[in-house]
Amino acid sequence: MLLLHAQNVKKYYGDRLILEFDDLKVYDGDRIGIVGLNGAGKTTLMEILTGNIIPDEGNVRRFTDLAYIKQFGTTDDKADGYMAKEFGIKDKDIRYLSGGERTRLKIANQLNKTAGLLFADEPTSNLDIDGISLIEKKLMAYNGALLLISHDRELLDKLCNSILEIENGKVKCYLGNYSSYKQQKDAERERQEFEYEQYVNEKKKLETTINALSNKAGSIKNAPKRMGNSEARLHKRNATETQEKLHKSVKAMQTRLEKLDIKDKPRALESIKIEFNPVGRPGSKILIKGEDISLNFGNRVLFNKLNFEVANGSKTALIGKNGVGKTTLIKMIISGHPKIKVAAGVQMAYFSQEMEMLDPNQTILENVMKGSRCSQWMARTILARLLFKRDDVYKKVAVLSGGERVKLSIAKLLLSDANLLILDEPTNYLDLFSMEALQSVLKEYEGTMLFTSHDRRFVDSIADRIIIIDNGTAKMFDGNYTEYLNESERAMSSKNTEGNIKRQEEELILRMRLASIAGKLSKPGKNDNVEQLDAEFKRIVSQLKDLDGKTL
Repeated sequence: MLLLHAQNVKKYYGDRLILEFDDLKVYDGDRIGIVGLNGAGKTTLMEILTGNIIPDEGNVRRFTDLAYIKQFGTTDDKADGYMAKEFGIKDKDIRYLSGGERTRLKIANQLNKTAGLLFADEPTSNLDIDGISLIEKKLMAYNGALLLISHDRELLDKLCNSILEIENGKVKCYLGNYSSYKQQKDAERERQEFEYEQYVNEKKKLETTINALSNKAGSIKNAPKRMGNSEARLHKRNATETQEKLHKSVKAMQTRLEKLDIKDKPRALESIKIEFNPVGRPGSKILIKGEDISLNFGNRVLFNKLNFEVANGSKTALIGKNGVGKTTLIKMIISGHPKIKVAAGVQMAYFSQEMEMLDPNQTILENVMKGSRCSQWMARTILARLLFKRDDVYKKVAVLSGGERVKLSIAKLLLSDANLLILDEPTNYLDLFSMEALQSVLKEYEGTMLFTSHDRRFVDSIADRIIIIDNGTAKMFDGNYTEYLNESERAMSSKNTEGNIKRQEEELILRMRLASIAGKLSKPGKNDNVEQLDAEFKRIVSQLKDLDGKTL
């Protein structure tokens, strides 16, 4: 069933065409992901489709009710309904909600609606990994069509059956999830490179042939003076005929060259491997060690004798729910807390969301070169890998977007003398393409790294060690995020199995006692206290209900 139909849509900001597409249809069962660079027009497209922005040309028709989870804007003033309970924010005072709880509130109240079409603009913003997993489950179970903007590649893979790409104002549809879209884009690029190479070769071949024929035509000499009149006339006629044929061939070749289908050169992908040289790698096996760290905020216990280690050469991800103290622990490391020991020779570089290390009045290149011992070539190589190419490096920091400042800050750290990088949520504000570029560079980094991120694929791709903060303590796991999840599932399954066995044994004992009491109640003896037996019967029935929910 058709739910939405947009035709011949154009949207301008001033004289600049921001968005243009001829035909877009959304049917029941569609799960559409919208991708593009920061500023490409993803939210603008969603605002047009929901009717919040009127296009300068074209029309949008809607044939169902809509629900819209906005990234920005006012938050609903109440949390009620089934979904509010599911998201853990039912009846909470909105004045004291955290950023993650406000996101949960927006999502819960929109999912409570019975809309046939749900729009979701970055619905995982401010959510921890558990919150992202919860919304993933709820959106998978959503009974309607979905249009989703997200930088979470895992979410796009699990939810979407098609991808809308916005590039240079144009909208193009790809069938399949995000990984399928990437494969199709790679195949497109390979085809473009092949077609461009064929075009260049054919053009060169035609130009070479034209030059050769023109030179040959020009090299035909007049008849020698010693040649007789009849011979001279014959020579002239033959020469003229040959020149005409050659000129005709040249003209035909020129026509072919003019009609040759011009192919633009595909944009070059920066694939140069970076040779990192962290200064003076420390000799210690453990670079950071925290022992018996305790921290309270009033009556709230944040850390309770917390212990952790960061191994030399590791890429360690620090994970946990919102509010467990990940950023607090990082700041304690940076500030030199007495319970945290840092090995000799460690030179730390710290990225935070404030990005205070950047000078807005200097250019990109000036910022990364300031205080760096690396060559300008090395700096430009790293910047190019992070999508700052050619003359981009001469832009002033003041004009950069939030995502561009994140990438620049990390480039500056990579070019510093540090041998241990500490990154607090480096994927915030990044579009999908920038995130993948950053991921690629950090995978090649040869120093030690400690980082936090809510992006599951980013963590899984980079981390080889995990520190999990929960209930005031830390647990360490050697392996990547997928291996950690698999191990957690195995442990949970084993625990459930043990719990089921214990429950079954307890249930058997209770049922045997219940049968004994029932027998005594049916034929009480002289010494049996019927009231006590009846009370015990009811208590055991209640215990059995608590065990397995069975009604007796």
